[in-house]
Amino acid sequence: MADPATTHTEVGHEAPEATAFGIDPGGWVALAMLVVFAVMIWQKVPAMIGRALDAKIADIRAQLDEAKTLRAEAEALKKEYEAKAAAADGEAAAMVERAKAESKAILAKAKSDAEALVERRTLMAEAKIGAEERAAIDEVRASAAKAATAAATQLIAERSDAKTDQALVDQAIAAL
Repeated sequence: MADPATTHTEVGHEAPEATAFGIDPGGWVALAMLVVFAVMIWQKVPAMIGRALDAKIADIRAQLDEAKTLRAEAEALKKEYEAKAAAADGEAAAMVERAKAESKAILAKAKSDAEALVERRTLMAEAKIGAEERAAIDEVRASAAKAATAAATQLIAERSDAKTDQALVDQAIAAL
C-alpha cells in the first residue's frame, strides 16, 4: 500500500497555504511583533521601565540607610543605658561604702557614750544602709526597665506590620 502523503502529491491535491496580501502567517506574526516593538519604542516604554527601576532602587537604598541609622541609634542608646547602669552600680557601691564608713564612725563614738546609745545608733545606721541599698537597686531596676522598654518598643515597631496588627486585633476581639 502506498504512503498517504505521497498519494496526495501524486494525485495533485496540494493544500494551498493561507496568505493575505501575499504574506503567510509567519510573516504576519513577525509584522505584528515589529509593530508592537515600534509602538513600545515610540511610547518610550524602556525608558519608563528604567525610571521605575531607578526609583525602586533609590527607595530601597533610602530604606537601607534609614535602617542603618536606626541601628546606630539603637546601639548608641544601648551603650548609653549600659553606661548608666554601670554608673548606678558604682554609685550604689559608693553609697554602701559611705554607709559602712558612717556606721563604723557611729560605732566608735557610741562605745564612748553608752551601751544603749551604741545599740540605737547601730540600728539607725543599718536601716539607713538598707534604705540606700533599696533605693540604689530601685534606681538600677528603673534604668533597666527604661532600657528594656525602649528596646522592646523599637523591636515591636520594626517587626510589626499591618498583617500582624490585624491578627492581634482579631485575637483581642475574639477574647472579648
